[in-house]
Order: sequence, then structure tokens, then C-alpha cells
Amino acid sequence: MDYPTELVDLVAKRSKDFQLEGFIAGQGPLQPKVMLVGEAPGRNEVINHIPFSGAAGKELIQVMASIGLTRENTYITSAVRSRPYKIVERINKKTKENETVYPNRTPNKKEILAHAPILDYEIATVRPKIIATLGNIGLQRLLGSKWQISECHGEIYHGPIFELTTEKNDYQLSEKTYTVVPLFHPAAIFYNRSLSETIKKDWLILGKLLEKEEK
Repeated sequence: MDYPTELVDLVAKRSKDFQLEGFIAGQGPLQPKVMLVGEAPGRNEVINHIPFSGAAGKELIQVMASIGLTRENTYITSAVRSRPYKIVERINKKTKENETVYPNRTPNKKEILAHAPILDYEIATVRPKIIATLGNIGLQRLLGSKWQISECHGEIYHGPIFELTTEKNDYQLSEKTYTVVPLFHPAAIFYNRSLSETIKKDWLILGKLLEKEEK
């Protein structure tokens, strides 16, 4: 998606004090079957500017395909559009020398708030019939911190979502109602293989909802 220059400048200004790298736009059609809201880009995304193009992306594309979704009919974005990183000093196991590395990390609440104008703009522009969140970050950005993916995955929510206030320094519930389906982040399977069947079942719930919408 092409964002207004003033919007990108605003988010850059709001993000200047954080350890964030690059800026990767959300991608997909403006009239998608569904909007996916993830966490934040990773190292691969910063390089190629394609959302979910790393290892988690391969898992995502596979499970999307199981219900007829592709990058061509799905809008893919995230709560934060830059890569959050941390600075780690360590000893290289091979060279035995000190080195500095910059691994990915989970975005914090201030960074999510800083990037909130982007997601609000995307939702207002795309006007998705269904939003599927991937993991806790996207879920809590839209529905609040009380929501936990381990407790509500695969449920279908109808109601308002959180959007920025006019002052852009906090959230308020939207007047418009949305349909939101919380799903596990595709990377969750790397840490817990036992989630495999649960993830498949949750996506089938989304698939049936999409079929209903298309009738």
C-alpha cells in the first residue's frame, strides 16, 4: 500500500527514539477476502520488503492455502511496520572474539502506539469484512491487553476495535463494528509443535466464515 507522505513522516517522528529498523508497507489488494494483522517485520522483510517472507511466512502461506487464501487475495500487515531489534554483545563461538548482533524482538507498547496511525489508516482504507490477528501483539492492539491468544484462538469476535484518539496518544473503541478472528502466530509452531492441529482447526474456522461471507 502507498501511504500518504505526511502519515509516514508522522510515524517516523513518533518512532525516532526506539530501536526500530526500516519501514515495510502492508501488501495486498484493497478489497481482500481478509486482512491479516501480525506483529512486526523481521530481518528478511527489511531486506526484501515482503511481509511474512521468512520461515514464519512459509508456514503462513501453507495454512492460508488450506482455505483458499493467497497473497493476491489477502491484505497482510502488522501492528508495527518496522523491525524491532535489540543489541546483544557476545563471544563468537567460532572465532572466540567479541561481537555485536542485532536480533529481532517483540515490539513494546510504546512502539505499537507509535505505529498505530498506520494500522488505523490501513483498516479505514481497506475496510476489511474480516480481520484475522496473528499472535498476541496484533490481537491486543485491536481488542486490548486482556485478550490472550491461548484463551481465545479460533473464536469469532463481532464488535468495536481499538483505534487512536484524536490526540493520537491513546486508544478508544471504534464506533464501527468489525469481525475479528484471533489466530496463533505462524511462528508459534516452531516453539510448540503440538499446536499444529489446533492451528489447522482455527484456520478452518476462518475458512468457513469466509465461505459464509461469500454466499
